[in-house]
Amino acid sequence: MTDSLSHLLEHKIVAIIRGAKPQDVVKIASALNDGGVKNIEITLNSPDALSAIKEVSTELGDQVLVGAGTVLDPETARSAILAGANFILSPTVNTETIKLTKRYGAVSIPGAFSPTEILTAFENGGDIIKVFPARLGASYIKDIRGPLPHIPLLPTGGVSLDNIQEFEEAGAVGFGIGSSLVDTNREITHAYLQELTQKAKAYVAAVNGITKGGKLHENY
Repeated sequence: MTDSLSHLLEHKIVAIIRGAKPQDVVKIASALNDGGVKNIEITLNSPDALSAIKEVSTELGDQVLVGAGTVLDPETARSAILAGANFILSPTVNTETIKLTKRYGAVSIPGAFSPTEILTAFENGGDIIKVFPARLGASYIKDIRGPLPHIPLLPTGGVSLDNIQEFEEAGAVGFGIGSSLVDTNREITHAYLQELTQKAKAYVAAVNGITKGGKLHENY
C-alpha cells in the first residue's frame, strides 16, 4: 500500500475513465500513459468494469497504477481489489468500505465535502480524501486546509486545465479529472487517442509548472 500511495502522490493526476466500452479501456489507458498520466481510475458504473480493471492491470500494471471508482460498499471494493485495483475511490464516506480497502492493502480515497465529512473519512482510515464535488473552486481547498492542514485532499469534479494550478497552489495533493480529460462520449479513434495523449501531456505540464493553465489549452 505504501508504494501505491507514494505513486499516487508523486504523479498526482488521477484520470477517470467512466462509461467507456470495455474494448476501448486499454486503448484509453495506454494513450493516457503515453502522455504521462500514471494513475488510472475505472469507475464501477462502467460496462464490465471489473474485467476492464483486470485487463488494464495485466497489460499496463508495470507502467500505471489502476484503481476503481464509484465504489459504494465493502463487497464491491473487495471485488475490485481482487480484479487488480490498487486504490479505491468513493463519492461518499462509507467507513466499512474504508476498513475493507485497508485490510486488503489498497489505498483508500473516500469522497467527502464538508469539514466534518472530511475529518470523519480521514479519522476512519482514508489515506487521501477526495473532495467532491470541487466546483466551489480552489479557494474551498485552501479554506479546508486552514483548520485541517494534515489531511491530504484530492479535488474531483470541477478540475480542468484552466484551474488545475490554482488547486495545486491551494495545497491539493492530487487531482481527479474526468470528462475534461477523458471524454468517453467521443468515438475512440486513432485520432482521438493521439489527441488524448497530447491533452494528458498538457495536464502533466501544468501540474509540473511548465506553463500557466489556460495557455496549454491551445496546444493539444
